[in-house]
Amino acid sequence: MSDTHYDVIIIGSGPGGGSMAHRLAPTGKRILILERGDYLPREQANWDAKTVFVDGKYQTKEVWYGTDGKTFHPGLHYYVGGNSKVYGAALIRLRERDFDDVEHSEGIAPAWPIKYAELEPYYGQAEALFHVHGQWKEDPNEPPRSDDFPYPPVSHEPMVQNLSEGFARQGLNPFHLPLGIMLDERNGKATPTSICIRCNAFDGFPCLLNGKADAQVVCIDPTVARFSNVTLLTGAYAKRLETNPAGTAITGVQVVRHGVDERYTAETVVVACGSLSSALLFLRSATDKHPNGLANRSGQVGRNYMRHNQSVLMALLKKKNTTVFQKTLGVSDFYFGSDDWKHPLGLIQMCATTQGPQISGEEVPAWMTNWLPNTPFDVMADHALDFWLSSEDLPRPENRILYDGERVVLDLHENNMEAHRRLRAKLKEIMTKEGAAPVLLERKLYFGKDIPIGGTAHQAGTLRFGTDPETSVLDLNCKAHEIDNLYVTDASFFPSIGAVNPTLTIVANALRVADHLKARMGVADSPQAQPARGNSYVLGDLQRTVAA
Repeated sequence: MSDTHYDVIIIGSGPGGGSMAHRLAPTGKRILILERGDYLPREQANWDAKTVFVDGKYQTKEVWYGTDGKTFHPGLHYYVGGNSKVYGAALIRLRERDFDDVEHSEGIAPAWPIKYAELEPYYGQAEALFHVHGQWKEDPNEPPRSDDFPYPPVSHEPMVQNLSEGFARQGLNPFHLPLGIMLDERNGKATPTSICIRCNAFDGFPCLLNGKADAQVVCIDPTVARFSNVTLLTGAYAKRLETNPAGTAITGVQVVRHGVDERYTAETVVVACGSLSSALLFLRSATDKHPNGLANRSGQVGRNYMRHNQSVLMALLKKKNTTVFQKTLGVSDFYFGSDDWKHPLGLIQMCATTQGPQISGEEVPAWMTNWLPNTPFDVMADHALDFWLSSEDLPRPENRILYDGERVVLDLHENNMEAHRRLRAKLKEIMTKEGAAPVLLERKLYFGKDIPIGGTAHQAGTLRFGTDPETSVLDLNCKAHEIDNLYVTDASFFPSIGAVNPTLTIVANALRVADHLKARMGVADSPQAQPARGNSYVLGDLQRTVAA
């Protein structure tokens, strides 16, 4: 068999691609994973706030354009594991109502063509795969589930526990935030053998210890170590997808690896580059049969881009915050509305503790220095409590990623911002009752990006799925309507995004699509696919062996 022909090629090693590889590997089918980046370097700087957030060391330096002609660096991370290397690992299921039409003040979040019940068993499998720690029946908007969380909740430290109790006294329903984390703890402390040590660099930082349950740690590395039928190529940029003359099947993947052109073929191709990069791949693969980009008869490729309306807000306390591992608390009481607003507001959750260098990179307003006068940035950080707020961004066809010649253009028009402003006001109200300053500081440099355009976390929607080829790009199994062997398993398929991190839904859907592919290929798991010892894979130009 040719060294360049495989049964399945998966483009992208993030949660969608990694989960697909993990599920298909035991079938014995020859699988090639193409990752444009390398492994994120494990170095002490992984935990340095200035390096990660202010300098943005691990983000791509690629230059994109807004429609105003101004340039920016998108908040993307091209590494094995994709953007999950720096995600916050808050792995929450979409609410059951998110799968139906949801009315917002500025429009409708459209219903999904499948319902929550179809994804529910895969949500459970996704939680097991990504080591999700949580507490059942605390979140008032949690959808029905067949089983409890696979791991117990991550415990609150004293100040967060006090905050949770204070919220409860206000009539709210705070819950332990479901986290994908490689943590064993006893009495609120990491055990001697726990990978995660409950440090203050969990959230947007790469984890030096691999204690975050990201796609590299839980999917890619275990899969290439166990299965000799799986090959990982790093530094492999998928430049273009080739089709047959009729335009009905993918016949090859053109790859640039370390400046050298290569070509690979497969019976099935799965694209999981992240919704922005996946749409760009479709667009630059245009042919005579697909003049506007692959599978773009509907004109929807690249359109309907969503990425949540988001804020990272810092509440300032007069009392010092001694919390180390802060990201353990969530509040969903305003998810679908409030006592003074009938429309959805969104989700409030805590995030990692602020560090002095992050504040020094911001424009510090006068109220902050007046409230704690003569206070250096590190001391300000010691008095901060930090929250991540997400509200739903509605799919609009004018919100899109496209090419203008060789330039990548992101056309972004904010919508549904009144809901987000009201959510911020709710947080201000409840935190003021808990003794915080009456104003919240916005941390625009979170993830090293000013959130409005460069912040591409939670990207979704550019290749939406549906039953009608005239209004959608993918069918219900996330196969391109017009191309028989082309699938997509990142968040591109989302018709709406809800207000929770999309990662768990990406993983659940990838497992669902993988089962569809197994049935279509007529294969089952094969014990013979598991070697007794190590497995080889390609890392850049170096072939290495990983112990099983």
